[in-house]
Amino acid sequence: MLSRRTFAGSAIAAIAAGLAAPAFANPHAKGSFRVTKSATHWKRQLGPERFRILRKAGTERPYSSPLNNEKRFGTYVCAGCENPLFSSLTKYDSRTGWPSFYRELAGAVGYARDTSLFMVRTEEHCARCGGHLGHVFDDGPQPTGKRHCINGLSLAFKPA
Repeated sequence: MLSRRTFAGSAIAAIAAGLAAPAFANPHAKGSFRVTKSATHWKRQLGPERFRILRKAGTERPYSSPLNNEKRFGTYVCAGCENPLFSSLTKYDSRTGWPSFYRELAGAVGYARDTSLFMVRTEEHCARCGGHLGHVFDDGPQPTGKRHCINGLSLAFKPA
């Protein structure tokens, strides 16, 4: 039999877990993706930081990615499955601390509503493996007006 105290303590713990979970949950991992692997396999392949970002929807510290300074021509691919995501021709310095692009490659990115951290944002993920990339905002440059704000650890760069 549950006492009021036990019930209240359990309810508070559940609410706290629910508030904290969206920041670490994988909000986009609904449906099926062409590339699927076990959590153990992803952890082994990606390492702890990339796993936290790509599979747990984490965020890297701003200005920490070497890809911020990447200026060569080429393609940015998913660090999980090498799906081509962004052309270097659409990369720009948004001064936010994360690699930013004004256009994704056709069919490369999926979107989901993200309500974590008490905000409503549009989350971006790899259309092939479901790996979390970052978020897209409507404050980017023309011609699209979009700012795809992407975690550098979710990407790998392939020079042309």
